[in-house]
Amino acid sequence: MNFKKILFILIITSIFGVSNAQVRQLKLNRVEEMANLPQPLKIIDWKLMAQNFDKTIYDFNAKGDYWPMIWIDSTKKNFDQNVMGIYTAVGDVRQGKLHNKGMFHEALANMGSVLGASLVGIDKRNQNGVNYVAMLKNYFNRDTKWNIIMNNTAPEVALLGGGYGRDWWYDVYPNVLFYAICEQYPNEKDFDWIAKSIAEKFYKADSILKGDYNYSYFDYGQMKPMKNQICAQQDAAAGHAWVLYAAYKKFGDKRYLQGAISAMTALESNKINPTYELLMPFGAYLAARMNVEQGTKFDVQKLLGWTFDGTAVCREGWGVLTSKWNNYDISGVVGSTVDHGGYGFLMNTFDAAWPLVPLVRYDPAYADAIGKWMLNAVNASRLFYPQYIPNEHQTILQSAGVTKGVIAYEGIAKSSTFDTLYMDKKAPVAQGDGPKWVPGKNPDVSQFSVYGSGHVGIFGSIVEKTNVEGILKLDVLSTDFYKAKAYPTYLVYNPYSQTKSVSYKIKGTKKVDLYDAIAQKVVAKNVSFKVNIQVLANKSVLIVETPALSKMTIANHKLLANGVVIDYKK
Repeated sequence: MNFKKILFILIITSIFGVSNAQVRQLKLNRVEEMANLPQPLKIIDWKLMAQNFDKTIYDFNAKGDYWPMIWIDSTKKNFDQNVMGIYTAVGDVRQGKLHNKGMFHEALANMGSVLGASLVGIDKRNQNGVNYVAMLKNYFNRDTKWNIIMNNTAPEVALLGGGYGRDWWYDVYPNVLFYAICEQYPNEKDFDWIAKSIAEKFYKADSILKGDYNYSYFDYGQMKPMKNQICAQQDAAAGHAWVLYAAYKKFGDKRYLQGAISAMTALESNKINPTYELLMPFGAYLAARMNVEQGTKFDVQKLLGWTFDGTAVCREGWGVLTSKWNNYDISGVVGSTVDHGGYGFLMNTFDAAWPLVPLVRYDPAYADAIGKWMLNAVNASRLFYPQYIPNEHQTILQSAGVTKGVIAYEGIAKSSTFDTLYMDKKAPVAQGDGPKWVPGKNPDVSQFSVYGSGHVGIFGSIVEKTNVEGILKLDVLSTDFYKAKAYPTYLVYNPYSQTKSVSYKIKGTKKVDLYDAIAQKVVAKNVSFKVNIQVLANKSVLIVETPALSKMTIANHKLLANGVVIDYKK
């Protein structure tokens, strides 16, 4: 066979994905410490939990102690309209219609619950005749001239809690939530100009900071970086970058792209792990995505290490927990790796999945690591709910009925963080910080976290069980906001030490071919409903459902099916 024929075969093989190329998997040290198959293993129906949360919480006529959990705030801050309020924690004495004029409620609760419900298919713009999406505008603080989304609607309640205007992540993250909701409801009145205002503020702030995010927060009214008793939060750069990149995709303004690159460069330039709260995983995701979409060279491994490793300096030990407590695998939950031996939080765990699962689409080298982490996180997260953790492991078992099965404890700890209370409880201890927020006034039941539980729709939209217990089918596109056109894509990780046959059901009704972006080849053709696929021991497949008989082409090291990218690393 002459050289030209060999070259022709190689080209055809490459284009049609029938080669034996395999994306080499990269390890994350923290994930290596986790069990391959966590025990005891129980995967609950997270989509059903999200649907039940929405149905139960958004009931103004709910009966029972501390219910309903929702009320109407008629103070009309920032916009001439009423806004819903949702309790941060059950029975929080700062909140409700009768306290603080009904105006103390948090964007993290309201926006998180709206986003979560929307992700599992609930139309929050028209739910029983109410537009809950429009109400979120009231968090756009234009009365204060900050002109961004903030965690409260006005400074009158700022010092009651929630970090308003003095704790950077609390000011940045509501804008991340807002941009995600904007994508879900692109035609909502006023949302475009609000999103534009946010992008302008973040772009100008990054320009002023000039690569130095070594501040406690940023005053977006005065446009000045500020320091206070809270340590520096350099990972705010990840939040700035995510919003600016989303704004670039939404509006096409290349200034926002440059702002995103600038913020990411500032984030990566830190000499220490600057993780503070929720934002670092968004930096890791952006690194992977911008590297293939914009040709940047950000260090994905470094940012994932900062996300997972628990080496944060400011927020000491903040990262991902890895351990077995009294025969319970709690690995995968996000929080402090050092506080009382470890203290993980439900909302942080839900929200980490938002950027980390779609990351593998842009960098499949982390498919095994993220698949293994998600299995551990999904399995352990049920333990936050009173109905899924044994009695001896929860602080207020006697009050569990108040949760109606949809509200979880705020966290799980290795030992009670109350120091003098609940010391008889065995690890993992399901508990919450609510009573500490208003000492002597907030009831014990404020350990149940409404705001954290409201983010359950993130898991609900991503996680699906398969016919093999412990093998999950993860929707990689669900939280990949402002993405280019894409075909349904799923990550399936096999935690077992032997190859498993998994019944794979396709999303639509038309015939598809299944392309594995890790093996970089088609693994099934003309699938019309379901097919068995083989997943090797402790390995993943990243399945893209391409239309049957698609025309395959390669451009800029990307493989396309009918002009749509299905493999960014070809």
